[in-house]
Amino acid sequence: MIRKATLLAALSAALLAPLVAAAPGVAAVKTGASATTRPLSVSAAARQSLSVSITSITPDVPKNVTDVIKITGTVRNGTGVPMSGLQVRLRYDAQKVTDRAAMAAYLSDQNNQTLPFNVSTRNSFMDIPPLAAGASQRWEITATPVQLGLREFGVYRIAVDVAQYRVPITAERTMLTYAPVTPQRPPRNKLAIALPVIDQPHRATDDNLFVDDKLSQSIAGKGRLADLLQIAQSAPTSVTWVVDPALLDDLNAMTKGYKVRTKDGVQSKPASTAAGQWLTGMRTALASSPVAAIPYADPDVAALAHQGLDSQTKRAIELGGQSARTLLSRNAKTNVNWPAAGVLDADALDLLAISGVNTVLLNSTNLPPQPAVTTTPDAAATLDSVNGPVTALVADAELSKLFEPTSSTSVLLSTQRFIAETAMVAGEPGQVLPRSLVVAPSRRWSPNPALVTALIKTAGRLPWLQLAPLESLKPGKASVPRAGLTYTEQDRKEELSRKYLTPVADAWSKAQLTSLITAEKTQSRFDAAVLRLTSSAWRNSTRAGRAATKLVSDVVDAQTNKIQITGSGPDRPRTLAGSNGVVPISVKNSLSTPVELLVEVKSNNPELLLINADRPVWSLPIGGGQIGTIQVPMSAAPDTSGDATVTVQLRTADGQAYSKPQRLTIRTTGYTGIALVIVGAALTVMLAAVVTRLLRRRSQRRLARAKTRESESV
Repeated sequence: MIRKATLLAALSAALLAPLVAAAPGVAAVKTGASATTRPLSVSAAARQSLSVSITSITPDVPKNVTDVIKITGTVRNGTGVPMSGLQVRLRYDAQKVTDRAAMAAYLSDQNNQTLPFNVSTRNSFMDIPPLAAGASQRWEITATPVQLGLREFGVYRIAVDVAQYRVPITAERTMLTYAPVTPQRPPRNKLAIALPVIDQPHRATDDNLFVDDKLSQSIAGKGRLADLLQIAQSAPTSVTWVVDPALLDDLNAMTKGYKVRTKDGVQSKPASTAAGQWLTGMRTALASSPVAAIPYADPDVAALAHQGLDSQTKRAIELGGQSARTLLSRNAKTNVNWPAAGVLDADALDLLAISGVNTVLLNSTNLPPQPAVTTTPDAAATLDSVNGPVTALVADAELSKLFEPTSSTSVLLSTQRFIAETAMVAGEPGQVLPRSLVVAPSRRWSPNPALVTALIKTAGRLPWLQLAPLESLKPGKASVPRAGLTYTEQDRKEELSRKYLTPVADAWSKAQLTSLITAEKTQSRFDAAVLRLTSSAWRNSTRAGRAATKLVSDVVDAQTNKIQITGSGPDRPRTLAGSNGVVPISVKNSLSTPVELLVEVKSNNPELLLINADRPVWSLPIGGGQIGTIQVPMSAAPDTSGDATVTVQLRTADGQAYSKPQRLTIRTTGYTGIALVIVGAALTVMLAAVVTRLLRRRSQRRLARAKTRESESV
C-alpha cells in the first residue's frame, strides 16, 4: 500500500512537472544567509502557494471522552495550475505538552517533518475534489478525545495538513486543550487584564492650537481610539483601563473648535462632534469599571528621576487624577503606575512612592524570578522603597502578545493559544495554590477589536481562570523570590536625555514663578503644557518634542514679561539731586490679576553710590493692570558726582528670582565738603562786588547833584 502511494506520488510529480515549470519557472531558495537559484519542485511550488486554514474548532475545550470535536476550514489552490489527489488530514499527538516553552517551539516551527506523528484514518480526514487554479474548497473533519488518545487534563499538539497522494505539502498548527471533569480540579488562577488608553500629546500649549490632526483620524471609522471604544463597550467590568488624562484633555479641547498647525500655516477646524461622542461613549462604557489614571501626559518618570526633576512627577499624578475624574470617571485612581516600557529602577520607584503610588505594572524582564523557575511565577511581588513597600505586578509576556500579535493571525488560533497557555499554567506540576496572572499589551497599541473581545470573553468562561481587577492582585503564598529591579544600560539609553530635558526644566521653573508671583499663589496655568513636554512619547520623536518645547517656552516668556520695571535702560538715567535723596523705581503689572513682589536693589558702585537701607528689599503689591512704585533712599559718596548703576531684581514672595535682573543708571549731583567752602567764598566775593558797585554808583550820583547846584548858583 505504501509502495503504491509512493508510485502514484512519483507519477503525479512527473506529470505536473512541465506545468509547474511553465508557470513560475525558477525561484530563489534561501539556505542560511545566502540564496541560490534552482528550478522549483512540485512540492516546493505547492508549499509556497497551496494553503490551508482552520476557521472553527467546536468545542474549543472538549470535556468528555465522547465529545465530537468538529474542525472546519478552507483549502486554497494558489499554484496557478490545477491540483488533484489532495486530502485534508488531522494530525495529533496523544502525549500532552510538557511546558509552555515546548508549545511555543512547536507553534513557531514550519517544518513538516515535525508535525504530530499520528494521522487519523477514521473520520478525521477529507478528500478534496480536483482544485482548479485559484479555487478554494471548504473542508470538515471530526474526532473524539478517545479517538485521539486524550486521557487527562492538558494541552495537546494537533495540526491540519494537506497531502497530495498522502505526501504532506502544507499544514496549519494549533493546540487542543482537553479538560475532563475530575475530582481534583486545577487551581483557579486570577487573571487581571489591563488595557491602555494612552496616546502622545497633540498640543503644546493649553490653547486650542494642535500640532497635528491625528486624533480626528484615530476616533473615526477603524481608527485606534475608535477600536478601543468598541472594546470598552463590550468588556466586562473586571477589566482595568489604564488611561492618560492628557488624551482626554486633548479630545475635550477638540469639542470646542480648534486649530491645526500645518506646513502652510494654521488651519481652523470646527467643533468636533466625534470627539464629544467618543468621550461620552467611553465615560458610559467605563462607568462601573476600574480606571487607573497614569500621571498627566505619561511622563518619562525614570528620566525625570535621573535628571533631578522630582516635582514634575508628583504634579503630573495630581493633575492626572483631577483630569481623569472630571472628564471620564469619578472613580479614577492614581495609586497605580505603569512606567514607560514597563521598566524602572530604584530611583524611579522611590520617586513614584513618595508621590503616592503603591502599585506598579512591570515588564517581565524588569523583575525576573531569582533563582529562575521552570513554571509560571505569580505576577505579584513586593518591592521596597523609601516610602515603604510597593506592590509590583509583572505582566505575562506570552499572554500579553496574544492581545497584540506582531503579525496577522486568526482570532480562532489566537483563542486556542490563549486557552492552551492558561490551561498549562493551571496544570503545571507542583502548583496547588491559585496564582495571579496579568495581561498588559504595549502602551500605544493598535488593537483588533474582534480578537481582544474574543480573548476577554474566552477568559471569562474558562473554569481555571477568574477575571479580577488589577488592583485586587496582592502578593500571597504563591509568590516567588524576585531578583530585584533589573535596569540595563539600554533601558537608560531609551530615556529622554539631559540635553532634551534641560530646556524643559527651564520652562518649568519659569512657569512656576508666574504662579508664585500672584497674590492667590494658585497652581501654574502652564503645568499641563510643560508636563506634555516630559511625555515618554517623545523618546522616539525628540525633534517633535523640542519643537513643542520651543512653543511652550515662548508662551511662558511672554507671560513673564508682563511684569516689568518701567523706564529701565542705560539711556534713561535717574537723577539723585543733592548728596542724599530718594530714587523712585516703578514696576508695571500688565496682568489682570494682582501680584505681590519683592524688589531688591543693590549698588554696583558702592564707592560712588550707597543704598541707605538695612535690608535693600521692598515689598510691593500691585493690582491688575496697575503700576507700583517704591522710593529707594540713596546717597552719593562725598566729593563725587557722575553716573553709577544699581541692579534691581524682582523676586517672588518666597525670595525666588523673577525674570532677569535689570540695571538702572543713577546720575549723582551732590555738593559736599570743600565744594561748599568754594561755593561760600564765591558768594562772598560776589556780595562784596555788588556792595562796591552800589557805593560807587551812590558817590557818582552825589557828585552829579553837586555840579548841578554849582551851575545853578552861577
